[in-house]
Amino acid sequence: MASTRIDGLDVAVYTVPTERPEADGTLRWDSTTAVVVHAHAAGLVGLGWTYSSPAAAGVIVHHLRDVVVGRHAADLPGAFTAMKRACRNLGTRGLVAQAVSAVDIALWDLRAHLRNLPLATLFGRCHSTVPIYGSGGFVNLDDDELAAQVQVWRDAGCTAMKIKIAQCWGSDPERDLLRVRVLRSLAGESVELMVDANGGYSAGQARRVGAALDQLGVTWFEEPVSSDDIEGLAAVRSAVRCDVAAGEYIADCYDARRLAPVVDCLQIDVTRCGGYTGWLAAAGIAAAHNLEVSAHCAPALHIPVAASVARLRHLEYFIDHTRLEAELFHGVPIPTGGHLPVTTTRPGHGMTLTPEAQMYREAPC
Repeated sequence: MASTRIDGLDVAVYTVPTERPEADGTLRWDSTTAVVVHAHAAGLVGLGWTYSSPAAAGVIVHHLRDVVVGRHAADLPGAFTAMKRACRNLGTRGLVAQAVSAVDIALWDLRAHLRNLPLATLFGRCHSTVPIYGSGGFVNLDDDELAAQVQVWRDAGCTAMKIKIAQCWGSDPERDLLRVRVLRSLAGESVELMVDANGGYSAGQARRVGAALDQLGVTWFEEPVSSDDIEGLAAVRSAVRCDVAAGEYIADCYDARRLAPVVDCLQIDVTRCGGYTGWLAAAGIAAAHNLEVSAHCAPALHIPVAASVARLRHLEYFIDHTRLEAELFHGVPIPTGGHLPVTTTRPGHGMTLTPEAQMYREAPC
């Protein structure tokens, strides 16, 4: 494989409508877009994707493809570094980091195919299954719609469940707390309660809401303030008993290093942080701070890399992504007993694009 060169990199955009409009505390949407990359070498193909804007596909076509094609397929550190350097003048976070992530994932999958190994074997495996928690609970759901999501998570065996709060940038905290009480009544006393404010509160609001969440038995308070507000995260963390979590927008090691001292669990998203290469680097920073990590969204992609980390808390079983992954990809693992199995019988991560995905494909880049 050492002499095998990457001979092609294709990108396509697929947009899948949600079942109904959805919202968190700071944003509304009615579809989810996957930017999908196929990397080619020696007649084999690696698959990667990110959840992003179609603009991420333009970054791949205009800035990343030329620095990847022609490289040795085994030289993943070199490809990663070249992609980052090619985008220096664009900035390497946000859309660029998401574009790099999709390519990096495809290159890792390609490398595993060239060696005829599962990614879990290539990374090393600390866990034979990956624990999940149910996630969704959008702020615009009524109680019946929330109950339907809770049932999905219960059927998957989830023993922890998370809903969105901080509706309209934290303008109605009493409603937020009421929804937590509704979740408790729907989920039962044995389920761990988690909430995600998506950075919708001020630090003062988050401390006050956090005190009430502590009384309600909530154990996880995600992005109580913006993850850019390091001092605010530290202030909330010092004021509440529930764990403060953040990190889904980490784009590189510098972001991980800033966040690690002010959270109880570091979240990392393989579709945003530079793919598998960036994820493993951020997980190393978490380990240096004696932190557990939690994989953010994109459950099917996270399984092999999450299984390689000793101090893994869990993986987010996000309802939008589980629906989309089932629509677009073959080989998506099915949860049982609150865990996702780690693929050990198929090369790479074990997934391929379905023919049916073409109905969601946008015009070529």
